[in-house]
Amino acid sequence: MQPSLNKITKNKIMNTLVKFKLFILIFSQLLTTLIFSQADTGSYTQLLNRIEIRKREFKDIYISEDTQRKDSVIEVARRYLFGTAINELFPYWYGTPWDFNGTTRVPGEGRIACGYFVTNTLTDMGFNIPRVKWAQSASEVFIRKLSAGVKHFSNAPVSKVREYLLQSGNGLYLVGLDCHVGFIAVTGDSIRFIHSNYYQPEKGVMSEDIETGNPFSDSAYRVIGKIFGDEMIRKWIQGESFY
Repeated sequence: MQPSLNKITKNKIMNTLVKFKLFILIFSQLLTTLIFSQADTGSYTQLLNRIEIRKREFKDIYISEDTQRKDSVIEVARRYLFGTAINELFPYWYGTPWDFNGTTRVPGEGRIACGYFVTNTLTDMGFNIPRVKWAQSASEVFIRKLSAGVKHFSNAPVSKVREYLLQSGNGLYLVGLDCHVGFIAVTGDSIRFIHSNYYQPEKGVMSEDIETGNPFSDSAYRVIGKIFGDEMIRKWIQGESFY
């Protein structure tokens, strides 16, 4: 049986409406990024407040749409979180010194261990995770919780890992090493290792190439999981926990 003309028209209208609402979210985020990249970015707290507002906006749209259109909301939310993380949130932390026992919750104040840097920033993005427990656990434990699948490398050259990351595509990854953990951001041909660096404790949190003589390039063991998958984003939108 062919769908009625009224039903087709209604679906077209609904698709147009959700696209319009998503466009407004994207445009407002682009405008915010432009404004805050050219002026005083304000406080870290203000950034977290903006993220929380966006999260509520995504939830309002998500719960009002059917399954097909929910996929579009998830995709836009994923792009929003990736851009916000690498362009706004992580840079606040750059230069925060590393310390094995560092647990500061305020970027630029005190010191931060690698695990706490990862779980602090994920929490600050709005993910409901056991921040302290995961910061003190083996990295693979929470990489598996947040990623749909993980890839292990043992005594592999960095070139092989780079090839895998480029094939896996743009996005944010978690990486666990011999005794370290951090993020990897892939954008086009650029691959950046973002972490609290115990090789340079006074510089601490930084973004660097994966082959610059750092814990990533020197580690014999690497476990990598791509995050911000559909289920992770859905839980972020809905405020569900990863406990």
